[in-house]
Amino acid sequence: MFRMPPATQALIFSCVIVYFAQSMLDLDAFALWPVASGQFLPWQLLSYGFLHGGLSHLVFNMFGLYMFGGELERVWGSRRFLLFYFVSVLCAALAQLGVAAWSGSMVPTVGASGGLFGLLLGFAMLFPHRKIVPLIPPIPMPAWLFVLIYGLIELGLGITGSIAGVAHFAHLGGLVGGWLVIRYWRGQLPFGGRR
Repeated sequence: MFRMPPATQALIFSCVIVYFAQSMLDLDAFALWPVASGQFLPWQLLSYGFLHGGLSHLVFNMFGLYMFGGELERVWGSRRFLLFYFVSVLCAALAQLGVAAWSGSMVPTVGASGGLFGLLLGFAMLFPHRKIVPLIPPIPMPAWLFVLIYGLIELGLGITGSIAGVAHFAHLGGLVGGWLVIRYWRGQLPFGGRR
């Protein structure tokens, strides 16, 4: 655990501490509430990423942070890594708010999944041919293919609404946010010619 880079460690520890605080304190004001609910506050655009809906939600997200966050932080350094992560969290929040406004949902959103999906995209763009073995199915595949398939599954589940209670479009927003940040850093479209 202590070999992890410092920002990845800090994010994991923060999420774990906040998770246990949720059982003792009312932290609803830090979840991401739809704008029309009357409970939306600006800090929720980032604070929701530290809350989680259950132990399995927390464990899977923290495992993903450990797997992909540490690797990216070693390449980018802590500052750039945190910028990338929080832009992904923010883009996930904006996507979720847009979907909630369109659908009329009044349900709050919690979880680091949007940031994690940004990290997945970043990992696939930096290490496209690195092998990943998902839990289901346990078939090795290159990172780019894993993220493409996962993104398409999320899109399909979001459109059909097959799994209630999961913010599929927030996940996709995190993917898009990560993609935009890397395109910006590389000076690629839609941000102009290659630098």
